[in-house]
Amino acid sequence: MDSGFFSLFLPITLAIMMMGLGLELTFKDFLKVLRYPKVIFIALFSQLVILTSLAFLICLVLNLPPLLAVGLMLLSASPGGPTANLFSYLNKGDVALNITLTAFNTVISLFTLPFIINLSLHYFLADQSSISLPPEKIMQVFLITIIPVMIGMLVRAKLPQLSISAHHTMRLLSVSFLCILFTFAIFRERFNLIEYFASVGTATVLLCFSSLFIGYCLPLMMKIPERMVRACTFEIGIHNTAIAMTIAISVLDNVTIAIPAGIYSIVMYVFATIFGWMISRQKVNYRPNRHLPNL
Repeated sequence: MDSGFFSLFLPITLAIMMMGLGLELTFKDFLKVLRYPKVIFIALFSQLVILTSLAFLICLVLNLPPLLAVGLMLLSASPGGPTANLFSYLNKGDVALNITLTAFNTVISLFTLPFIINLSLHYFLADQSSISLPPEKIMQVFLITIIPVMIGMLVRAKLPQLSISAHHTMRLLSVSFLCILFTFAIFRERFNLIEYFASVGTATVLLCFSSLFIGYCLPLMMKIPERMVRACTFEIGIHNTAIAMTIAISVLDNVTIAIPAGIYSIVMYVFATIFGWMISRQKVNYRPNRHLPNL
């Protein structure tokens, strides 16, 4: 396996899986989500403010080397992505909410990512240069996420029986895909795992667990319906590590800054799987709480 797998096979496979998610969605699902702006605000606030603040605190407490600290800040500021949608789908979360949050967060990251990265460079490296986020990388997220979902929704609208029959098959394919992706991530970094974990493993584990924990508990405390809580959990807990690594290597031209995202891409699959199994044991509330008319 080489970089060709990551650059070609991964986006295509993610797009196919996203089309499978679209087979279970209708336009009405998105209209329901937009009636709950409180959920969107909680998720985005957690992602953009709480997690980046937490990552900064972790950098200070663990006294991370400057380049790794910048990498952790870059990771924390990266939006969610298609993998978060897949985990939500497998654990009976509100996929329409996930896709909506991914779209919102990706657009917002055009402004927040450069801002947070520049602040991190100034603080940890005293670097006075400024960067901008490559728009083609953001566009790639939309192409992988939005268009395949729309195709799946169109198939459901035109061929409902086909979408119903393909439901279990697509779910099985999604599980298989995540297993393959995790195996590939391990294989790709097999020679550097010990060194990477020794340098930034504790920080990424803390950030990953905290992201999932905050993503679940905060919406739950705000009395958000269970399916939306699950969607928030994975949207907040699973970052788009591909974007983080691309910025570190292509824009900042520094492999060391990409290390936290590389480790996180392995850690998040383990923690998200365990966390998903734990919350899946809870009974899903498929109907919004009647006491939430003002959400």
